[in-house]
Amino acid sequence: MTTKANFPVTAGSVVVPYGHAIGNEKWRGSEVAQRLQGKVRLIFEDGLGLVDFHLSNRTCILYISEADLVAGDEFKRRLVRFRNASNLRGLVIVEKTQISDQYFSAVQKLVVLELGMVLLPVANQGEAAQLIVQLVREQSRDQGTNPFLRKQRPQLAEPALFQTAQHIPGVGKTKALLLLQHFGSIHRLCNASISELEQVVGQTAAQQIHTFLCS
Repeated sequence: MTTKANFPVTAGSVVVPYGHAIGNEKWRGSEVAQRLQGKVRLIFEDGLGLVDFHLSNRTCILYISEADLVAGDEFKRRLVRFRNASNLRGLVIVEKTQISDQYFSAVQKLVVLELGMVLLPVANQGEAAQLIVQLVREQSRDQGTNPFLRKQRPQLAEPALFQTAQHIPGVGKTKALLLLQHFGSIHRLCNASISELEQVVGQTAAQQIHTFLCS
């Protein structure tokens, strides 16, 4: 059995070998944990704090369930505390269901636009487990092929910016690239006028982007 000495907690992070995932003890026995067993090497630890799962390459997952969304704003405070206190790469998995769909837009704006983190919606814990397995396997096989973590072209030095821009309604990979090349940061993009946006993506997309960012 692997001991905690093999996975020391250092500077608020956990050292995780490739092919492994470290789960917060609270997830023991959950559907996510059951579906991960046999597909990745899952080890549970106490004291992970705000983080639900640690992967290799200083990547961690914060899981927001349907119940978290309905219950109130505690999950928001957890995300903000993580973002302010950690230098880890945080991926936020959110359960987007018929019940929680009404809250999703607000969560998207908080996670993507305000906190600059990557948001990954799932329908349930089963989909979340599949996503975690994919991330672990991609990291183990080749860090450069991971669709969530790979480095972008030189002009996009921060991969999270590219992911963030693509979460804006009406913005795909091409428009995200154009917008980031033109404005240089999410902050400048959020403060851009419609006319400034029109110069980059045209009138229809500019109106849609501006409405989303200012609503």
